[in-house]
Amino acid sequence: KIQHILCTGDLCIKEMHDYLKGICSDLHIVKGEFDESNYPETKVLTVGSFKIGICHGHQVIPWGDIESLAMLQRQLDVDILVSGHVTSQVAGEKDKERKQCKVLKYEDRLLVNPGSATGAYNGITHDVKPSFVLLDIAELKVDAYVYELVDGDVKVEKVDEFVRKQ
Repeated sequence: KIQHILCTGDLCIKEMHDYLKGICSDLHIVKGEFDESNYPETKVLTVGSFKIGICHGHQVIPWGDIESLAMLQRQLDVDILVSGHVTSQVAGEKDKERKQCKVLKYEDRLLVNPGSATGAYNGITHDVKPSFVLLDIAELKVDAYVYELVDGDVKVEKVDEFVRKQ
């Protein structure tokens, strides 16, 4: 059962907010660059023993830069940073696949870019695959599952577990 939804913004319309709220009433949203609602720029919440930060990602300069994301993660003092905006954000320049959805361990913390659940067009690439990340949090461990729609089929990839250092 889904207990929390973390959304990195750009919902744009109230109907999308209502749709997500229908899936799970514990909905956490930050403001994307196309949202007119009064969502916060960043948000921090605690799930189990993990502090999770959420931001849209357009505030992180340069966009998608891992060092800059890690800096924001340290500023928010979170174990996990969920950010969107750039669909290849956490991919890094050496990642030839340029995956839109990515989970990366970095500096003993976790960076998550869930991609776009709708596969919405963006200015970086025209080939956006609908995707999201499910985080299964239990005590000091997180298992991340990447869900991606590829050629009409849902592909699920379990990412190595992330264990929080005490």
